Amino acid sequence: MMQNVHLAPEADEDDLYSGYNDYNPTFDTEDLENDIGFQQAARTSHGRRPTVTDKIPGTSSSRPLATGFGSKATLTSSMGRPMTGAMQDGVARPMTAVHAAGYTKAAVRGSSFDPLGQARGPAPPLEMKNSDSSEEKIRQLEKKVNELVEESCIANSCGDLKLALEKAKEAGRKERVLVRQREQIATPENINLDLTYSVLFNLASQYAANEMYAEALNTYQVIVKNKMFSNGGRLKVNMGNIYLKQRNYSKAIKFYRMALDQIPSVHKEMRIKIMQNIGVAFIKTGQYVDAISSFEHIMSMSPNLKAGFNLILCYFAIGNSEQMKKAFQKLIAVPLEVDYDDKYISPNDDPHTNLLIEAIKNDSLRQIERERKSMAEEYIMTAAKLIAPVIETSFAVGYDWCVEVVKASHYVELANDLEINKATTYLRQQEFNQALETLKMFEKKDSRVKSAAATNLSFLYYLENELTQATNYADLAVNSDRYNPAALTNKGNTVFANGDYEKAAEFYKEALRNDSSCTEALYNLGLTYKKLNRIDEALDCFLKLHAILRNSAQVLHQIANIYEIMEDPNQAIEWLLQLISVVPTDPHVLSKLGKLYDNEGDKSQAFHYYYESYRYFPSNIEVIEWLGAYYIDTQFCEKAIEYFERAALILPTQVKWQLMVASCYRRSGNYQKALEKYKVIHRKFPENVECLRFLVRLCTDMGLKEVQEYMTKLKKVEKLKEIREQRIKSGRDGSARSRREGNAGGDSGGTKGERLSAKLKALPGASEPYESSGSKEIDASYIDPLGPQAERPKTAARKRTEEDDFADEELGEDLLPE
Repeated sequence: MMQNVHLAPEADEDDLYSGYNDYNPTFDTEDLENDIGFQQAARTSHGRRPTVTDKIPGTSSSRPLATGFGSKATLTSSMGRPMTGAMQDGVARPMTAVHAAGYTKAAVRGSSFDPLGQARGPAPPLEMKNSDSSEEKIRQLEKKVNELVEESCIANSCGDLKLALEKAKEAGRKERVLVRQREQIATPENINLDLTYSVLFNLASQYAANEMYAEALNTYQVIVKNKMFSNGGRLKVNMGNIYLKQRNYSKAIKFYRMALDQIPSVHKEMRIKIMQNIGVAFIKTGQYVDAISSFEHIMSMSPNLKAGFNLILCYFAIGNSEQMKKAFQKLIAVPLEVDYDDKYISPNDDPHTNLLIEAIKNDSLRQIERERKSMAEEYIMTAAKLIAPVIETSFAVGYDWCVEVVKASHYVELANDLEINKATTYLRQQEFNQALETLKMFEKKDSRVKSAAATNLSFLYYLENELTQATNYADLAVNSDRYNPAALTNKGNTVFANGDYEKAAEFYKEALRNDSSCTEALYNLGLTYKKLNRIDEALDCFLKLHAILRNSAQVLHQIANIYEIMEDPNQAIEWLLQLISVVPTDPHVLSKLGKLYDNEGDKSQAFHYYYESYRYFPSNIEVIEWLGAYYIDTQFCEKAIEYFERAALILPTQVKWQLMVASCYRRSGNYQKALEKYKVIHRKFPENVECLRFLVRLCTDMGLKEVQEYMTKLKKVEKLKEIREQRIKSGRDGSARSRREGNAGGDSGGTKGERLSAKLKALPGASEPYESSGSKEIDASYIDPLGPQAERPKTAARKRTEEDDFADEELGEDLLPE
């Protein structure tokens, strides 16, 4: 070991400056001019030495270095190692480091020493990959397939299902091309199975999203049947979901069970979800016992709200009240796994802590907690309302049991809501006294519950038109909770009913400030502005409401009505057309559209909407009258008869409609029918002057013998009419004279005259226009209620002269009233 250790000689230990005067002949430059070898080397091109005949192969030079003294000694390095290119024992050592050290055989004269090659400039660019190679083409195609799959998923998340499906199909086509290319240049083991699986799975998912269930099932079958996909069996859950959507429940259950068999027990959460799906499918098929076994297993292994609620539904379906109670208790006991509000209350006044609490009060996690708590409360309330009427002898006892169970749980605040629900159930059963008693129990509870109960009480009394009580409870509700929008709306309603519209508007505005989505307050505010004749503000309210409730018929009707008030019929028609798309069978809206079109002069559209209104509600007199008049205007009197006959059925005591029916017969040329109808009218209304005039005219035209009889009746009726009106006039004059005199006798006479006037008014024909009582000729002429008749073609040879044979006859004494 020690043989390789070099020790310094002892003689030199004391001489620190030894070796400085040692002479190395290599550095002697004084005799270089006389050195033949050096001069010859300097004269050659770029300093290359001339070749010698005694060159030994494998070395760059065989000539030993000559010194100024002509010696040819071999030089050694400082470590005793021969120098590169030096001769050792007559053999030159190979020069292996010439190029590495930056030396070249053709060195440029005057060039600087550059061992790192920095003077050569930057390195040349890398060679471009050959894009024509098969491997490069496959890599590019694989990259494109991945990009298409990602684009398909993004399009699906954005709601563009059609684009997502197109991208998925394109990815599938390119992936098949990729597989064929790989099979040509490599073994099948090199195929990217993960890429194939993701492409097929995405394609099946997009088919299912676009409701192309047959194609989705086929694609899932390709994955499931391929044994090379290790986890393909789990996709049978997706196939079961598709069968469930197709309402093929038996196949859905089959695939769910097959998926359950292929999922290991360590994946507990997924197995629970699949069992829940199996239970839901059993409920759909009505197999409640099998569903109960699934949900009971879930509630014993990993209880959750949905399974507990579905379990209650199953027991309710089979009518097992005891098990309903147990299931409800299990539902109440499900852990909610949310932090309670105490966490968000600052224990001290530390500003940093307060800032942190404010930051987490409404973050995404807090919102999830609120949603979970709200869902739990909804499930519990729905379950309680469902089972309360059936678990005990009466629904009140059942509600009391549910309230006690809820009070014993961590959902204590739901107990009061259940009590209010109990009052609501009393209202549905029309047991108003019980509802009022239940709600009055909350007057001494905390402010939130008191406000809710008082709001309901105020609304009940408002519906019963007991405005005093409604106002009292509305005040109580507002005082208990000033930020309750329902209480403020009820208070506004009571003020509105009393006619104070300005104050009502203020309450509605305050309700909207507390809750901008309170649609009741916004609607009532619009009605209030209409009452105040602030039409633009009312329109603004209803347009805002329309943005919230797009298909509300009441809102659309109010907007159309406001445009009608603003005398903008085109806008009114546009909104009414939107309204009939929501309520296509509303006869009032259809008749309103008909009226607007009629005012605009569009008779065809008006007829269409009036006729549709008549179809849905054939008892509207205005619609019937318009349709009858339309057919008369268009010279189709026969069709008008149908409508006037219906009007006569609706109002049998009004002679007007029956006269119109008879007039239609006469206009259409059916005089016999017209005569019969007039006779029927005369029997029902023997003192109707118009009917008698028509009878006289028709009998005269037809040359019947009854003409004299009807003439006599007409004279008698007109005489009675004159006498009646004369008595009415004298009674009025007497009462006015008695009032002027102011005596008691006059008062009694006036009272007697008024009683006589009232009796005469009650007689038939008393509402006819007043005529003078002087003696005059009997007028047998008439006025057609349907207007002037269209002129008939003049086909007769000569015109018949009409003579009035009874105009000069005097009334006999026997015709005068006794």
